[in-house]
Amino acid sequence: MTTRREAREQAFCLIFEMDFQNSSMTDIIDQANQCRDLEVDPYAAQLAFNVAGNRHDLDELISSFSTKWKVERLSRVSRALLRMAVAEILQEEEDVPVSVSINEAVELAKKYGGDDDAPFVNGVLGAFARSRGNKEAE
Repeated sequence: MTTRREAREQAFCLIFEMDFQNSSMTDIIDQANQCRDLEVDPYAAQLAFNVAGNRHDLDELISSFSTKWKVERLSRVSRALLRMAVAEILQEEEDVPVSVSINEAVELAKKYGGDDDAPFVNGVLGAFARSRGNKEAE
């Protein structure tokens, strides 16, 4: 059984891959299943489909909290992680604490990104959480 942390990492990889392909999320998941012999966790698939279906709206939200950078100029790692975390916060706020979504995104940024990705992701997600009145982000 996949842990929620592993599912988020799978979702991040699928969302990251979306930036390189002009394919549907269904095709990206099918390729992951076939080429990498990866069984995509249902939570990861749900999160990836949510991002794929709402990418424009998520990018607008991210842009409003990333005041110095346009979404197109962000590193692909930061962009994928921000899309994933914002989608999860909006989708799962009742079941997943906002601080968990932020922390998981920051940890993945440390693992996959450059030196600037983790603090940047943390700052943008913190500002987003505070704007929603989340006390954990204070």
